[in-house]
Amino acid sequence: MSPLGLDASARLATNLSGIRKDPCTAFNFQVEIEGLVIGSFSEVSGLQVETAVEDYQEGGQNRYVHRLPGPARYPSNLVLKRGLTDIETFWRWHQNVVAGTIERKNGTIYLLDRQGQQAMWWDFKQAYPVKWSGPDLKADSNAVAVETIELVHCGISKPALSSDASARRSSRTPGGATQGSRTR
Repeated sequence: MSPLGLDASARLATNLSGIRKDPCTAFNFQVEIEGLVIGSFSEVSGLQVETAVEDYQEGGQNRYVHRLPGPARYPSNLVLKRGLTDIETFWRWHQNVVAGTIERKNGTIYLLDRQGQQAMWWDFKQAYPVKWSGPDLKADSNAVAVETIELVHCGISKPALSSDASARRSSRTPGGATQGSRTR
């Protein structure tokens, strides 16, 4: 059965049993780079993939233009924001790029469920920093000082294990027991 069919059957089973599956919340996440969880972040943006579309006008066909799928594009940099600490990992990484030493790194962005377990995740490949921004300093504010790092990358993917984890998560009841006797 296709993954889409499994997802649809899990949703149907959930709906018939009367158990409501709430969507994941966007505030509970982790960022890992090269196998290390790199601190707590207040914001991650730029998780975006597009398919370029190429128009093709067929000779003699005036009713429509064929719209053919082209290559995948990643139109946004990954933007990571976190409270500024005395750990200068991002500053040093970006300063190496400024000095001409490009160190590309792979990473993962994990979305966590309410119990703090990995609900799903996305991998990014061959990233390096292209912009570092420090905090806005204001004498009349008590806000946390925030640093921002922008990473250019060579692609975002959602691994099969992430999809499997999502499917297992959606087939569980709120108490953690699996619905029915379905095994994997």
